[in-house]
Amino acid sequence: MCSLLHYLYILNELLMLFVSEPASLKIKTLMAEQNMPDNSFVRISVKGGGCSGLSYDMSFDHEQKPEDQVFEDKGVKLVTDLKSFLYVCNTTLEFSDGLNGKGFEFSNPNASRTCACGESFAV
Repeated sequence: MCSLLHYLYILNELLMLFVSEPASLKIKTLMAEQNMPDNSFVRISVKGGGCSGLSYDMSFDHEQKPEDQVFEDKGVKLVTDLKSFLYVCNTTLEFSDGLNGKGFEFSNPNASRTCACGESFAV
């Protein structure tokens, strides 16, 4: 019988996290401006809270944990914990700026609803 961990590692080969071209460019710019070490990455996690029940958290990190799920898209390394991965698999990190831009946003096909700010969701 496969353990949940083994099953999720197999899913990691089929499902992943994606980054749009504008988000990739913005992340690379921010990392350069902040003089992040070469081994830095974007950590994406899901926490309880927000008006829809779950909220996204995104930060720069450089320490991987043993059970982290690691993805790379358009030259950006994205890392998430196993629990969060269940909520964000196949999600695309988007970025829009300008007068109507909202900054970073998650385009999550697993979300059954999102709030107007785009920072929380429900499945």
